[in-house]
Amino acid sequence: MNILLALIPISLVLLMLAIGAFLWAVRRGQFDDLDTPSLDILGDDERPAPRRADDA
Repeated sequence: MNILLALIPISLVLLMLAIGAFLWAVRRGQFDDLDTPSLDILGDDERPAPRRADDA
């Protein structure tokens, strides 16, 4: 029963940190455009990737 005295405040602190991180991300615009990044992979590259020296 004594463990609840420690776990409840710890869980509340973690909850507040998670809410704070979410609000920070929303204010920074992390959730403004959710569609474009998933479509970027479908586009063709304009030039091929450079060859590495060990690929020869």
